[in-house]
Amino acid sequence: MTTTTSSLFFFVSNFVILGMVKKMATTKYDEKSIKILEGLEAVRKRPGMYIGSTDRRGLHHLIWEIVDNAIDECINGYGDYIKISLNTDGSVTVEDHGRGVPIGMHESGMSTPEVIYTILHAGGKFEEGGYKVSGGLHGVGASVVNALSTEMDVTIYKEGQINTIQFRDGGHVFQKLMKIGTTNKTGTTVRFKPDPTIFKSTNFSFTTVTERMQESAFLLSGLTIEVVDEETKRNVKYRYENGLISFVEYINEGKNVLHKVISFDGIKQGIEVEIALQYQEGYNENILSFVNNVKTGDGGSHETGFKTGITKAFNEYAKANGILKGKDASFDGSDVREGLSAVINLKIPEAQLQFEGQTKGKLGTPEARVVTEQITYENMKFFLEENRETALMIVEKASRSKIAREAARKAREAARNDKGREKKDKILSGKLAKATGKDSQKNELFLVEGDSAGGSAKTGRNRETQAILPLRGKVLNCEKASDSDIHNNEELNTLTYAIGAGIGADFRPEDSNYGKVIIMTDADDDGAHIQILLLTFFYRFMRPLIEAGMLYIAKPPLYGLDFGKFKEYVATDEELEEKKRTVKQAYKVQRFKGLGEMNADELYETTMNPATRSLIKVSITDAAVAEKRVTVLMGDKVEPRKEWIEENVDFTLEDNFKR
Repeated sequence: MTTTTSSLFFFVSNFVILGMVKKMATTKYDEKSIKILEGLEAVRKRPGMYIGSTDRRGLHHLIWEIVDNAIDECINGYGDYIKISLNTDGSVTVEDHGRGVPIGMHESGMSTPEVIYTILHAGGKFEEGGYKVSGGLHGVGASVVNALSTEMDVTIYKEGQINTIQFRDGGHVFQKLMKIGTTNKTGTTVRFKPDPTIFKSTNFSFTTVTERMQESAFLLSGLTIEVVDEETKRNVKYRYENGLISFVEYINEGKNVLHKVISFDGIKQGIEVEIALQYQEGYNENILSFVNNVKTGDGGSHETGFKTGITKAFNEYAKANGILKGKDASFDGSDVREGLSAVINLKIPEAQLQFEGQTKGKLGTPEARVVTEQITYENMKFFLEENRETALMIVEKASRSKIAREAARKAREAARNDKGREKKDKILSGKLAKATGKDSQKNELFLVEGDSAGGSAKTGRNRETQAILPLRGKVLNCEKASDSDIHNNEELNTLTYAIGAGIGADFRPEDSNYGKVIIMTDADDDGAHIQILLLTFFYRFMRPLIEAGMLYIAKPPLYGLDFGKFKEYVATDEELEEKKRTVKQAYKVQRFKGLGEMNADELYETTMNPATRSLIKVSITDAAVAEKRVTVLMGDKVEPRKEWIEENVDFTLEDNFKR
């Protein structure tokens, strides 16, 4: 089975090794059989080990590596301006006003810039003194970018001099460090051009860059970040004096919020903690956390500390004010966090910084939990005592969540009795083709577009592990619909009962009847629209399903190539064009208008068979961006959606099939 991963609507690992060891093609296996790929050769040989992939995500990771170096300067108090230029020749220029890369000779005999940009694990982040706080631990960023570029030019403004060094063809020195002038400013400017033989595409996205840079500007109050697209002449500048407050306001833009943003900060044990939070009327929880400007998408000790601290503060307040009586159960953490949007930003000295795993997605520093919990508890306790009206409003919301949670538990228990099962069976009768297997982790639920495709899927499926639920037409747009419309919608009710894990704040992925929920629609515009409508529903009402990695999108073929004695299938126009160029024998092309055109065996083999199918695993790699995407693309406001479409979608009347 082939599985690819994407973020919601917008489709890193950063592995580090000292050297790649390769077994040679030889009959004798001894010390001569081992080849060590030295330096940047290892990066070019296995780029995915360093930047995660060579697709669009990996391409943009090159920018993040260079920008992160500039941001490390800003975090440590040097410079307040960064400029990223997307140049007309496909290169990128990153300019900062930091201290400038050291220009003296290194003890190795090379100039220091040559060491920094050509030697892995070389940088100012390994010893004390260079950087007190840094997001980079490994010192591979700049050299990796150089290795994966056809050109890199570095200009350094330092000690009254302007020096430059140039590299070509994957990090080979083209022009050694030389002085080209004098200056009164400091900083480093790096221009690099990605190697088209390594990346699938070398076209950078202005939107992707600006979204990432806006996030960085939120985290560093007073930092100006400018992004310029030289070809389209687009230009944006980000600067936020009220950093995290502005960040939370951005996340909650367009939502019905309950109060002004609450913000506080503190420092204990050398760890600086800054937090901003705000409650809105919905029940989805949005917590974003960062450490030294690195997003910790998998949470960690600081998020645990925050959740513990805020839960403790609200429970104490509710008991002290008689809202929770003596025998009443305390608020659960989920009660307190219902409708909460929060940004947690920590600065941790290098000596204390610990990430779990290669990707730096989860903080492991144990002191961070204690410090964040203490600072959160102390500040939230003070805020609640000093702001009674807001405090009571939030506590009332938590109380409603507690009541709903307890009612949902009783409902789940009732659903297990005869009456509950009878109601569920009545709703699913004639719609759901169940799997016969009892292992929910192995079972899969296919959400299939249309009765015709549903019939083929039911006939061709593996009955032991695969359940089929046909969908009639397009489901409700949950971003625009009212709660009553959603809860009364027949299709969504059927879907909810089929999955069997609740809905909204009551949803529990561990209760799901299926280890995988797979959206299977036609490979056309209508199919894509149905996918988006379903993704919106899952994001808003079953988001933990996505976060648990249980939601997938099937990739049915768009074309079938009939060679007479056998058939091949391709999923895209690009794959078809590649086949036309490479295949020499005669064949006929069939374009599938929908899943219903395939017979049962064909549908199973191309789209449902775990051994041969391809699935897209839906994930949320950037919670803030995902939240804005859903709001903009699926919400009521037309103008923001129109602007996004005009900027990001290329319209064409070409039909590749007719060519």
